Amino acid sequence: MLTPTTEYPLNAYIQRLLQGQALLPDTPNNLLEVVGILKSYGVVLDAYSTNLVYVADHQFLVLFPFFKYFNGDVSLKKLGRHLWHDRINFEYAEYCMKTMLWHGGGGLDHYLDSAEFVALAEKAMQAKTKGNWLVQGLNLLSSEFLLEQVRQLAYYSALGQFWRVMSDIFLTLSDAYDQGKITTIPQVVDYIQAGLVAAANQPITYAVTLDQQIYDLIPQSAGLTFLPDTAIPYVESVFFRGTPFLGTVSYNAQAHEISADQASFQYGALYADPIPVGGAGIPPTLLMQDMRHFLPDYLHQFYQKTQRGESDLRVKICQSFQKSMFCVTTAAIVGLAPHPLNTQDPQEQLANQHYLEGWLDRLATSELSTVQWTELDLAAS
Repeated sequence: MLTPTTEYPLNAYIQRLLQGQALLPDTPNNLLEVVGILKSYGVVLDAYSTNLVYVADHQFLVLFPFFKYFNGDVSLKKLGRHLWHDRINFEYAEYCMKTMLWHGGGGLDHYLDSAEFVALAEKAMQAKTKGNWLVQGLNLLSSEFLLEQVRQLAYYSALGQFWRVMSDIFLTLSDAYDQGKITTIPQVVDYIQAGLVAAANQPITYAVTLDQQIYDLIPQSAGLTFLPDTAIPYVESVFFRGTPFLGTVSYNAQAHEISADQASFQYGALYADPIPVGGAGIPPTLLMQDMRHFLPDYLHQFYQKTQRGESDLRVKICQSFQKSMFCVTTAAIVGLAPHPLNTQDPQEQLANQHYLEGWLDRLATSELSTVQWTELDLAAS
């Protein structure tokens, strides 16, 4: 049963979806914000993807990877910029990776617990630690120690492969907008959905090269693919569940501020309050900081027209980012529907209605009603 809201009835969102619209209203400002922020996000995801795959491939079981953010290019100049924090915040990419690892779900999670993966991982672990008595001793003390590191590296690679696809989708979307081919929010949703469908069956694989020998860890025969094994678990883990931000809730078990049930977590990107997200110590602030460096001129000028100008730029970026993620969520909802949303079959319509109610129930406490109208919408007035 739907949980009603006084601000905007959830059933109205269902009707909007059934009519081919998006969760986000189709306005010129929303279009500008969504495409502009996805352009910046696409650039950042390109960097995140490259680094995650580099760590997985070239920092395999390096227990103290001091230069993992350098992608193999270490120099005094780059080290100085790194220490001065004049760089991409790859820590946020790792935060998303660890969130996916912790929440699990999908074929990747199941495969990493399989006997097949353990056997393949053991071969790679033995090759990497041959002659290293210290690491071998640590593994004897805890038989899961190295294996858990390999599982984490598999998530590095899988998330990197997922973000590679998403980066390409967002950057080509921006190109289409610049060419005048994208003029509405529903077209944005359709473009993202088409990209997800095109990549749905793209294999997710992972192998490392040690002493010139290749060790498969996720072979193609494992049958892992982009949509069910990375995209859907990512949406579940990062968009919906997330992790509680330190300093915003108590981690004291006696305080009972954090649910013991991971499935009921509502700390993901769709639920985050943009105000604390703009502050230090909150992981998405790193993403907002990265995106501010790659804002297209038209979006930067749009922000400058608002009442506070650039004094709360990270908060504005977060608001735009949430709008864009509700567009991505719309694409996922429409793409995973049991039947086409424009079906005329009564039984299929009923199945779609129940399906959409389930999604909107989960979004009832998200920022969905907030993004319907924000300060940014006053910019052009």
